[in-house]
Amino acid sequence: LRILVVVMRLVVPRRFAKDCVWHLKVVLRLAFLSTSTRNIILVLRERIMFEARLVQSSILKKVLEAIKDLLNEATFDCSDSGMQLQAMDNSHVSLVSMNLRSDGFDKYRCDRNLSMGMNLSSMTKILKCAANEDVVTIKAQDNADTVTFVFESPNQEKVSDYEMKLMNIDQEHLGIPETDYACVVRLPSGEFARICRDLSQFGESVVISCTKEGVKFSSAGDIGSANVKLAQTTNVDKEELAVTIEMQEPVTLTFASRYLNSFTKATSLSNVQLSMSPDVPLVVEYRIGEIGQIRYYLAPKIEDEDN
Repeated sequence: LRILVVVMRLVVPRRFAKDCVWHLKVVLRLAFLSTSTRNIILVLRERIMFEARLVQSSILKKVLEAIKDLLNEATFDCSDSGMQLQAMDNSHVSLVSMNLRSDGFDKYRCDRNLSMGMNLSSMTKILKCAANEDVVTIKAQDNADTVTFVFESPNQEKVSDYEMKLMNIDQEHLGIPETDYACVVRLPSGEFARICRDLSQFGESVVISCTKEGVKFSSAGDIGSANVKLAQTTNVDKEELAVTIEMQEPVTLTFASRYLNSFTKATSLSNVQLSMSPDVPLVVEYRIGEIGQIRYYLAPKIEDEDN
């Protein structure tokens, strides 16, 4: 502004210089004020109150793959501690619980608690637009009825964004008590998926028995019966191939094979942990990298006295 005033005094005749300088000052100050006002308006319009950034979209893809067959829609509850999801499956037989900790994200911001109801089929379509190596950012504005997914290529040569409408989903959170389970089995998730798939060919139910000798999976039907027994491994070079059993007392429970097969959709995430106690739901747990975990709860079948 001072430079322009000096120039005006040099090039404008002296009798007009004073008026020109005054008008110039007024115009420039209005221009600066207008620019500041526009910036404030833009900030208010584009105020982001939730933002979560993952370096690899493949993690989010695997999580969605693990739950989309059980749930049509779900509410993601976001807070400063992370993102949580809890919902009954479409048949109200099993419960899905997922937790993604805030410190596991590359960037995470949540100004206040936020619940985002999403159609998982629509979310799947959007995530298919991202490459596995893309950086994914989830954004939501305050009181908005949409959520935005931003995909960035590793070299940042390509950036795409997709907006999805949110839903109002009426869901109640169930209190899940902490339980000291009588038997906890850890085994390779691929092995568990193969056992569930094979035994489902024989019957609609799978019996899981945990003893000090190992864990046994059994099924029986019209064509015959099948049994798979896994002993605890002692010397394994690779931890991901180990079978470990922590047992306080023997447990034998029966579960619907179709749900066990649905849980194995999370096989690509990590090894699996089975937690059992008499007369309480089975917990099938997979870790989601270093960011969190997904748990499936399934109540045991109660056999009739005549059956």
